[in-house]
Amino acid sequence: MSHPLRIALASFDFPLGAVADNAARLAALLAEARDTHRAAIVVFPELSLSGSPALDLLSHPPFLAECRSALESLAVGVQGITAIVGWPCRVGEVTASALSVIGDGRILATALAPVRGPAPAVSEPACGVFEPHAVHFEVDGIRVGVAAGDDAAALQALSEAGVALVLRPCATAFAHDGLEQGAARLSDQAQRSGLALARINAIGAQDAWIFPGEAQLADGDGRLHPAPRAFQEGWRIADFAPAARRFSPQQWPTEDDPSRESMAWRALVAGLRGYVRRNGFSRALLGLSGGLDSALVLAAAVDALGAQNLTAVRLPSRHTSALSNDLAEQQAAMLGVRLLTLPIEPTVQSAYQTLSAAIGELPGLALENLQSRARGVLLMGLANAEGGLLLATGNKSESAVGYCTLYGDTCGGYAPLADLYKTEVYALARWRNARGDGAAIPQGCIDRAPSAELRDNQRDEDSLPPYPVLDALLDRHLEGRLSAAQLVEAGFEAHTVQRVLHLLRISEWKRAQCAPGPRLSTSAFGSVLQRPITSGYAG
Repeated sequence: MSHPLRIALASFDFPLGAVADNAARLAALLAEARDTHRAAIVVFPELSLSGSPALDLLSHPPFLAECRSALESLAVGVQGITAIVGWPCRVGEVTASALSVIGDGRILATALAPVRGPAPAVSEPACGVFEPHAVHFEVDGIRVGVAAGDDAAALQALSEAGVALVLRPCATAFAHDGLEQGAARLSDQAQRSGLALARINAIGAQDAWIFPGEAQLADGDGRLHPAPRAFQEGWRIADFAPAARRFSPQQWPTEDDPSRESMAWRALVAGLRGYVRRNGFSRALLGLSGGLDSALVLAAAVDALGAQNLTAVRLPSRHTSALSNDLAEQQAAMLGVRLLTLPIEPTVQSAYQTLSAAIGELPGLALENLQSRARGVLLMGLANAEGGLLLATGNKSESAVGYCTLYGDTCGGYAPLADLYKTEVYALARWRNARGDGAAIPQGCIDRAPSAELRDNQRDEDSLPPYPVLDALLDRHLEGRLSAAQLVEAGFEAHTVQRVLHLLRISEWKRAQCAPGPRLSTSAFGSVLQRPITSGYAG
């Protein structure tokens, strides 16, 4: 064969559980790939028919039956093109992630792998009943393989079968640096096997999981092609020359900023937009304190939802500085966001009088928490009254050590910064302000010392180690899995290690009651790390 084989990689969002709608979109995209792009093969992401991650829906027989029926109906209409469609398939007592090859009005072959959670690219495939499996088929005389899972043995089997090109749909959740690591692994596998490899990932947001929708091409000698832009729906079209085992990208929107901050920002915005819209909200609101965390949440929310769909709320107390009020007002004005001011002093005083009449003078911490909870009451009341989703503004550093008030600043239906350490919040704020479309965060929010402002002259570092130290320690413990002894060996002071790990251990009960947020790392609380609430383990 002299002419190349055109492949269309479909980077499109398929919402979880919307099986009928997903099937209809698959059919329309199939026709577009064939008629508009003249593709011989169209490849959809893993579990595109069902959406991902399906979690307990995978043990729900009616859901699985609906997926199978939708696939069979879809197959009947597939003519003039070969399609790879992902769906959940029940096999005996287990559920598999199936990749079906469809053409000529029927299902030609199906590759199966155990259904895994949306593990980040840096983790190993989970063990299961099925080994990663592969099938192959022919298009215009070219033998093409489909691999379910990430397994060298499957590639070896395909190579021995005379396959030149392997297609690898996946549904791999975003994690910091995961795209680079996934590309490097793909290149290494192509070089070792001599096979050309094309990978297409799911795109979109589902609860805590964010899918970047990246496409990757590796020629048979391992040469990687530049990655197209992640987090952007659309077609990725490439021609494949079988004799040379090389790709020639055709419709391939290039990545303009692959930096860690750019990827994290896009993941944050995609997660926020997806969660708000898919849960039926058109508006969101947040408490805007004049501090950096709430300022970053507001900037991300504007990018995700539009300023017209947001309400920012100042909630000053007797301890709130004029600087805080001014910075909140400045940011709302620069972004064009509606700003309300709800003083909390009347609510605090009413609650204080009720409690003190019963038990006497309140201790300092109880009074501080009363202020935070007064803010939570007012924000939740406003959310109920206006039908908006309240965004919590706490970060991962605070959540890790319990530096937050349950039913106070933790109030909200979604927590955009839940998997960002404070030092990462600073880095993202600086990156967002340096972006070409203008600053979104007042510089004063970045420059000022962090404070909860629950008492006069309060600073976060009165209660916590400096954030660079705290975050480095937490990251090495949570992400690097270093023990207390290993942290001390790495240079952290023993008393700081003891204190931080103690706070981490005793704060799990708070984290268990907090709102979900986008998972950006391999150490996200809740969606990845599921630590016991009650535990005597100190290391």
